[in-house]
Amino acid sequence: MKGRNAIVTGSTSGIGLAIARALAGEGCNVMLNGLGDAGEIEAVRADLAAAAGTNIAYNGADVSRPAEVRALVAAARAELGPVDILVNNAGIQHVSALADFPDEQWDRLVAVNLSAAFHASKAVIASMTERRFGRIVNIASVLGLVGAPHKAAYVATKHGLVGLTKSIAIEVAETGVTCNAVCPGMVMTPIIEMQVADQAKVTGLSPEDVVKEVFLQNQPIRRPVTAEEIAGAVVFLCSPAGSGVTGTTLAVDGGYVAR
Repeated sequence: MKGRNAIVTGSTSGIGLAIARALAGEGCNVMLNGLGDAGEIEAVRADLAAAAGTNIAYNGADVSRPAEVRALVAAARAELGPVDILVNNAGIQHVSALADFPDEQWDRLVAVNLSAAFHASKAVIASMTERRFGRIVNIASVLGLVGAPHKAAYVATKHGLVGLTKSIAIEVAETGVTCNAVCPGMVMTPIIEMQVADQAKVTGLSPEDVVKEVFLQNQPIRRPVTAEEIAGAVVFLCSPAGSGVTGTTLAVDGGYVAR
């Protein structure tokens, strides 16, 4: 994988940063993307570049805007070279009963969780098929495989992302390009930490008990999956060993969907 060029959306923290770090550790040049404090992001970029010894760039595109997604891909080509690996990781969440679910939140989740992956994949696919190599990995969720209450937009967009994955994989199956989805179970990301804190206030439970009794209720291993475990799955799919795997959903979920 040395010298391959990768884009990882939503990679300034959490799962995305772990994926970027793992790909860089395998010798990839990586375009980081995400929102946050400019100084903190630059420190992350510089540290990653120093540790990996590869070209690590950053672009602050808002992936909810199709024009900015296309600009992100163009910037990666300009700074790194042809895009070999695209990891569509950016995602957001909103929790609400369907009757009260804000229309604008539905539209926002569709834009970030699903449409961004479509626009990014569309922007790289011609070059990948022409060069007869490419890896597209969509970070979905176990909620792309099963349902859950109060998460209509998240569940719908993650199911849609799994469907997009299968469609792309079949379309380019003879070109050397693969497309797969990784479906994480519960991972202790900054977003989940905020949800744990909110649940603790509502339920009166300690944060530790909220994690165990609420968030890990359906995860048989009874611990969070780590971001590094998700990153390891992505590295496998992007490696030569993963070249025969396409159109699949790889659940890294601690047994969630096995129940």
